[in-house]
Amino acid sequence: MAKHRGRGFATINYPIGMNLGGDPSQALVHSNPTGKFTVALSSIDLGQGMKSVTRQIAAETLGVPVDDVYVDTADSDTGPHCMGSFASRGTHRVGNAVIAAANEARGVMLEAAAEELEVNADDLETDGKGGIHVKGAPHRSISTRDVAIAAQFKQGKTISGRGIFLIPLSDVDPETGEMTPVSCYAHAALVAEVEVDDETGEIEMIKMDSAYEVGRALNPKLVEQQLVGGAWMGVSHALYETTEPYYPDRRDGPLDFNQYFMPGPGDVCPHDIAVLERPAPDGPFGGKGPGEMCANPVLPAVANAVFNAVGVRIDDLPITPEKVLRAIKAQGGAKPQAKR
Repeated sequence: MAKHRGRGFATINYPIGMNLGGDPSQALVHSNPTGKFTVALSSIDLGQGMKSVTRQIAAETLGVPVDDVYVDTADSDTGPHCMGSFASRGTHRVGNAVIAAANEARGVMLEAAAEELEVNADDLETDGKGGIHVKGAPHRSISTRDVAIAAQFKQGKTISGRGIFLIPLSDVDPETGEMTPVSCYAHAALVAEVEVDDETGEIEMIKMDSAYEVGRALNPKLVEQQLVGGAWMGVSHALYETTEPYYPDRRDGPLDFNQYFMPGPGDVCPHDIAVLERPAPDGPFGGKGPGEMCANPVLPAVANAVFNAVGVRIDDLPITPEKVLRAIKAQGGAKPQAKR
C-alpha cells in the first residue's frame, strides 16, 4: 500500500472555427448622436469574454476609447447573422467581422469630420481618446462627439458600418475527399503530475505546467483566466464527471448537482502557464482565441501520468478510483514506470 507519483505529457493542435459553408459571421456598428458606438452581434458571450474582446477590436479599429463602445449580443431575429459561439471561432470569425464593420463606420466618421474641418478625409487621423485631428496639425481637431452631432443633425449622414467575415471554401480532392477544414490552428503542450493511491485508486492532482500558443493575446488577463478555468474543466472531464457507474442500477445514479461529481476549490493544484504568441495572418490583430483548446491537453496528460505512476493504461474516461483499482488488480499490483 503506497502512493505513487507520475508525470504525463500531451500536445495538441486545435482548429479555429470550421470551413463548412464558409463559416460566416456578421457585425453591425453604428454611432449614436453623442459619439458612442454600438456593435451589434448575434454571437453570444458564454462567459468566454466575447463582449470584452470585440469591444476592444471595435475601439482599436474605430480609433476611439474602449469606454465609447458598447457591444449588444442580440438574437438571430434582430441581430446580424452568425454561425454561433462554438468551435472556438468567436475571436477569429466575429473579430474579423467587427473589424470590417468598424472600418466602414470609421470611413463615414472621417468623411463627416473632414466636412466640418474643411479638409480631405485622407488627411485626418484619430487619437484613440475621442478626438480627430489633421495629420501634422493637432490644433486643427474635432471630437468624435461633435462629429456625430454634425453628421446626425447637420449633414444627414449615418455613421455606421456592416461587416462579414467568410472563409473561402476549400478545394476537395475528388479521389480522397481530403480538404482543409479550417484556416488556422492553435497549439498547446501540458505536463500533469499526479499522485495515485494503490490501495484506494484515488488520484490527486499535484501540479500542471503548460504552454499555449493562441495567436496574439488580445486581452492577456482574459486569456490567462480562460486557460486556468479551461484546464480545470479538463481535470473534471478526466477524473470526475460522469453519470456512471450506476450501483446497482440506473436508479442509484446522481439525481442533481449535489450528487454529481466535480472538483471543488480544495482540489485545485498549482498551474504554471506560458502564453506563446504567434499572430495568425488572417486573425483580427493576429488573434486566434484559446476557446475549447484549454481543456483538451489535460485529459491525455492525466491518463499518461496515471500510467507513469502505477503502470495501468485507462482509456475510458473519467479515470475513476474503481477503474484504477481493477486495472491494478488485473496486472498483479502497481507497476510504476520510469520517472520522466
